[in-house]
Amino acid sequence: MAETLTNATEYTVSEISQAVKRTVEEEFGYVRVRGEISGYRGQHSSGHAYFTLKDENASMDAVVWKGNWARLAFKPEEGLEVIATGRLTTFPRSSKYQIVIDNIEPAGAGALMALLEERRKKLLAEGLFDRERKRDIPYLPRVIGVITSPTGAVIRDILHRLDDRFPSHVLVWPVRVQGDTCAPEVVNAIEGFNALLPNGPIPRPDLLIVARGGGSIEDLWGFNEEAVVRAVAASGIPIISAVGHETDTTLIDYAADMRAPTPTAAAEAAVPVRSELIAYVDDLGSRQRQAARRVSGSARDRLRAAAAGLPRPGDLVATQRQRLDHAATNLLSGLRHSVQRQRVQFSRIEPRLGPQVLRQRRQDLAQRLTNLAGRSETGLRKTVDRARLTFDPRADRLVPSARRLVERKVGLLAAIGPKLSPNALKAELRHSQSQLAPLAARLLAGFGASLAQRRSALDQAGKLLASVGYESVLARGFAIVTDGQGQLVRTKQGLEAGDPLTIRFANDETVPVLVTGAHVAPRKKPRTTTDNDPQESLF
Repeated sequence: MAETLTNATEYTVSEISQAVKRTVEEEFGYVRVRGEISGYRGQHSSGHAYFTLKDENASMDAVVWKGNWARLAFKPEEGLEVIATGRLTTFPRSSKYQIVIDNIEPAGAGALMALLEERRKKLLAEGLFDRERKRDIPYLPRVIGVITSPTGAVIRDILHRLDDRFPSHVLVWPVRVQGDTCAPEVVNAIEGFNALLPNGPIPRPDLLIVARGGGSIEDLWGFNEEAVVRAVAASGIPIISAVGHETDTTLIDYAADMRAPTPTAAAEAAVPVRSELIAYVDDLGSRQRQAARRVSGSARDRLRAAAAGLPRPGDLVATQRQRLDHAATNLLSGLRHSVQRQRVQFSRIEPRLGPQVLRQRRQDLAQRLTNLAGRSETGLRKTVDRARLTFDPRADRLVPSARRLVERKVGLLAAIGPKLSPNALKAELRHSQSQLAPLAARLLAGFGASLAQRRSALDQAGKLLASVGYESVLARGFAIVTDGQGQLVRTKQGLEAGDPLTIRFANDETVPVLVTGAHVAPRKKPRTTTDNDPQESLF
């Protein structure tokens, strides 16, 4: 087949694609396209957004680069009719043309209202508009925060109205109330006021007012943004919404704790009228004073009526005063009789406290203690003998029995012979030991209990001997006085100046002393004791 000759120019695919791209961009350039958003699934992981603009006859791919996304006043939403402004271009890899969008705006007020209603239903379903979550406005806020434009008439109206009603401390957070930056600035202002510390250098407001004058729906659109509504709902400070005039409604009106029809009305709702409050307080004070006077007058009358029926104070205490005088008169004689009665009682007891009586008592107790000690030793010996008589026959029977048991076991082992292993022999031996162990334990326990009982009786006797001895008397603070020959000194009679004496205290501590003063009486010949008791007298 012959080759066909032609003078047509030959292009590559890339050349054709680039030529089409240049033609489209040069022919159309910057355009505005009206259509419905379709296939929108949010931002891509790269930050770009891809979707389609369509009408009833055609469709066009659209892309919003990541750098332009943050500058969009209206974000794309599925099914929303918009007017997109941007540049037409092509995508050579797939041979498609598309629009690179720089700005998006709803296609008319009807679209904005539809978007507004759809957003309202969404936030309502989340519970952001519930009445239960709204808080009460403080009656008299100490600090009021105002979020509005610092140059408009709104802030002047609010300040003027607050000054007329109740002058308060006002903090103004300046924001733009219209345009692309309106919503983020309002969000930053609400969050900034909530971040202030109660006792910080800048006081934290008790109430916030978000205010703006009237305008079209496009002008007020910043207060319909979802971020602003969520910031108002999440605020820890109560918020009054005063955006637009009475007929204007924005989404933050539903989320705020109170909606005011105008900024001036918001100032009126924030604080009471100072003059009315002063008049009200004065009226309450007057009523309180009148009530206090009535109560005090009535109480005074009742007191006077009650006082008329009471006796005189002197009559009330006269009987008690007479009883007191009578008791004071009898007190001295009663004390004297009491002393005499105690002296008589002591004189009756004194003969029983003589040295001979105490010495005899001590000898009796010592003899009793000796008898108890001998009886305890004899009883212990008899108990041991009885236990031995009881247990020795059993032990004698136990040894032959054990021997016969061992012999029987040995015979059994010899009969069994090689069939019995060393482990079995050890087991039998442990069994025999277990039978003997309880008997030995009972024998030791019985002997130990008897010995402990006898030892306890002996300890009690020793304590009784210590309680009646003179050492215990010395331990209570008494002392024994002896002369130079070691004889007891019971009275001062017979002592002369310069006679040496010895005072003995507890723990065998002695102190030598000398008698001073005049001669009082001749010394009597010391009486020698006739008993063999080595214990010295206490006197």
